Amino acid sequence: MDRVKIEPSWKEALKEEFSKPYFKKLAEFVREEYLRARVYPPPRFVFRAFALTPFDKVKVVLLGQDPYHGRGQAHGLSFSVPDGVTPPPSLQNIFKELKNDLGVAPPASGNLEEWARQGVLLLNATLTVRERAPGSHQHKGWEEFTDAAIRALSEGRDHLVFMLWGAYAQKKRPLIDERKHLVLTAVHPSPFSADRGFFGCRHFSKANAYLQAHGIEPVVWGR
Repeated sequence: MDRVKIEPSWKEALKEEFSKPYFKKLAEFVREEYLRARVYPPPRFVFRAFALTPFDKVKVVLLGQDPYHGRGQAHGLSFSVPDGVTPPPSLQNIFKELKNDLGVAPPASGNLEEWARQGVLLLNATLTVRERAPGSHQHKGWEEFTDAAIRALSEGRDHLVFMLWGAYAQKKRPLIDERKHLVLTAVHPSPFSADRGFFGCRHFSKANAYLQAHGIEPVVWGR
């Protein structure tokens, strides 16, 4: 669909999706939602994960579920918040595991744009949400679109790392060809589950070890 503003390499990889009936219905639904309610992220950030991490630059896929539904939090990247916004509990736990795994001090900001620019696709399964209404834009077509993105990466790229945290993300595992990609699974970093296997999963070091073993520049997860 010509009006979809998405990074060119992704537009090419997903070009068949834009003409499918589900996507046309989804686009109309989202357009109407922005007119009638407060919806996050702001429209210019809906496809931001794709903009910061082009198809041929992806190294790691970190899958979330919904954008944050509080004011000022969502900016188009899963788990990430803009500078100046207090990191939500799940992101704080991600930073704790990062410190335990790699000895990296928690970043001053919860903004993960630097990860995205290095090739970490911070992709939510659903790209929009109503304010204070988690799950409000699920089952409208976004999942079909983001599943197509995961499938395109699995089929069109080699030696990627997929981090699937929690039961929802792990349902995407059948979309991934594990003969040529690494899939890392753990419970969700939420405070309700992190103690049951997220802490100690060491996914950051495992991802970098896999990338380096295949001649790919590792991700600098912290400074």
